Amino acid sequence: MEALFLSTGIVAIAEIGDKTQLLALVLAARFRKPLPIILGILVATLANHGLAAWVGTLVADWLGADTLRWVLGLSFLGMAVWILIPDKVDEETATVSRFGPFVTTLVSFFLLEIGDKTQIATIALAARFDDLLLVTLGTTLGMMIANVPAVLLGHVAATKIPMPLVHGLAALIFAVLGVLALANAGDLFSL
Repeated sequence: MEALFLSTGIVAIAEIGDKTQLLALVLAARFRKPLPIILGILVATLANHGLAAWVGTLVADWLGADTLRWVLGLSFLGMAVWILIPDKVDEETATVSRFGPFVTTLVSFFLLEIGDKTQIATIALAARFDDLLLVTLGTTLGMMIANVPAVLLGHVAATKIPMPLVHGLAALIFAVLGVLALANAGDLFSL
């Protein structure tokens, strides 16, 4: 359950202000049909993060414990820095609108999530916990926690949430996880 809870929390925080959350705002404004957009986000995230978690479990099996500790620690520290860089998305990202809100959301989210910080975090979390199912469910739940309000509340939510504070908190969490992994401290990161 630790893999589920930690994956959910990390991704929910990291996703706030992320380019995929900005895409959710653009799609909500364009289509004004929240249910197909939410379902598109769910399916795209399950597919994308499922593949990412699978890669993470392969990496965990391939690397030895000591190497994995260094890779995870440096990855989490890198995520701490990366999350402080604001994301932008233009409306051209969701140009396949002729296919309707579900397909447009599914394709846009899946493609935009490739190489995104939450996908990289999913790989690292799956490598750490070696649990494809719980990490995929956790990171998907985190994405939904962050993106469903963006779809439902739209631009209002984006202007009321203090993004620098959220990004700073997320960066701090990733930095602490990175230091713990490098130090191999506590039960959380004992390999």
